[in-house]
Amino acid sequence: MPNVAVATAETSPLFGRLATLPNEPLTNEQRRAALERFLALPSGRERAGRFWRIDFETLVPDIARLDLNPAIVSVENPNPAVVVYDLATAARECPQLLARAFGATGIHATKFGALTAAFAHVGCFIHVPADRACDHPVVVRYAGGDATVFPSTVVLVERGARVTIVERIEADAGAFVCGATEIVTEEHADVSFAALQQAAAARVVWNRTARPGKDAKMAWADAELGADLAAGDLTVSIEQTGIAAEIAAIFFPRGSQHVDVISSVEHRAGEASSNTLVKSAARERGQARFLGNIRIAAHAQGSDARLRDDALLLSPTAHIDSVPALEIGANDVKAYHGATVGAMDSEQIFYMESRGIERSAAERMIALGFFEPALERFPTASLRDELREALAAKLS
Repeated sequence: MPNVAVATAETSPLFGRLATLPNEPLTNEQRRAALERFLALPSGRERAGRFWRIDFETLVPDIARLDLNPAIVSVENPNPAVVVYDLATAARECPQLLARAFGATGIHATKFGALTAAFAHVGCFIHVPADRACDHPVVVRYAGGDATVFPSTVVLVERGARVTIVERIEADAGAFVCGATEIVTEEHADVSFAALQQAAAARVVWNRTARPGKDAKMAWADAELGADLAAGDLTVSIEQTGIAAEIAAIFFPRGSQHVDVISSVEHRAGEASSNTLVKSAARERGQARFLGNIRIAAHAQGSDARLRDDALLLSPTAHIDSVPALEIGANDVKAYHGATVGAMDSEQIFYMESRGIERSAAERMIALGFFEPALERFPTASLRDELREALAAKLS
């Protein structure tokens, strides 16, 4: 794991570099305010116990390796109805549209969301006009090499539109990636967003937040299968009735990898549903934590919220913390959470061995089958097959 700097006097180069950035999509004053928030705010990831190796309060990027080259991001958009801008162009050519989504979810109020805002320049703005159904996924790829990059994906989906977006994060050893994804939809929109992180020996920190409209559908699916350090937040803010929200996540640290995922569903309006499913595994010295938050406000009557988290330990030195959390202020709701952490079922292995299957093959089949309920929530067959191959490689 690369050494991290201490957020004290050594952070002055951060402010010095701000002056070299363009005034889009934020002015220099806005960038300075965002950087000050980053330095002042707690991470919300305090040390969870004796297994915890990372101090997020001291995590600071190597700003000397900052890369603002727009070529870092590439977009495959086979849908004529979808308009995609790079972030800087959107700020110049359609600032009012961009302002409806960029920063509108409150993502820049978080510690690492503020850091992304301070250096925001590389990224894309995806606009889906009303009543358009997109038959093919939009694919956004961030490939920053071994640099320090701050990618932003901003999505605005108008009334009644449907779109699938796949975001891929790739980075080489030594990279620092701090990204933000914001999705804002109007009523009756349907958005499926899948993220696949397969960075090498890098540090990847991300925030993804959605604010769907009335009677809209919003589905997050996240796969954290790379990076020495992967830490992120998945959030859905339910502020209107009729919303159906889903979160699915898979992660698999091995070697010395460290994964920390926090999901949050904020039920601020009633008569809406959410369903969170997380499947994780760890082997060798890999370790992870999942913190799943469900918050139901006092006036959010009729909410239906479910959370399930299952973790599989494949080595005696691996460790996963599972922390489901419910905060319920209303009395006419359905709320459920469940979590398991454990090793493979010896009876299952024995049963398969009794049918002539070698133990190693049996363990592999059980582990791959363990992830299948979460994999089914990823949006395309080709992506699901790719994830199965990546998980199989983790087990080899």
